[in-house]
Amino acid sequence: MQNTTEYSCAYCGEPNLAFVDLSAGTQQSYVEDCQVCCQPNVLFLEINEETFEIEINSEPES
Repeated sequence: MQNTTEYSCAYCGEPNLAFVDLSAGTQQSYVEDCQVCCQPNVLFLEINEETFEIEINSEPES
């Protein structure tokens, strides 16, 4: 099952759309390039098991 969520790029601050695989667990992290400036963002996701609400944070890849 997939869903989408939006995050702000850690480099340029522009909004980005991310596809989230809800079957991959309630805590996920992976690297995704910004759709605007192409810089790599480390995304940290936490999914509420009951409501499937997604909390997402991004950090610059170091």
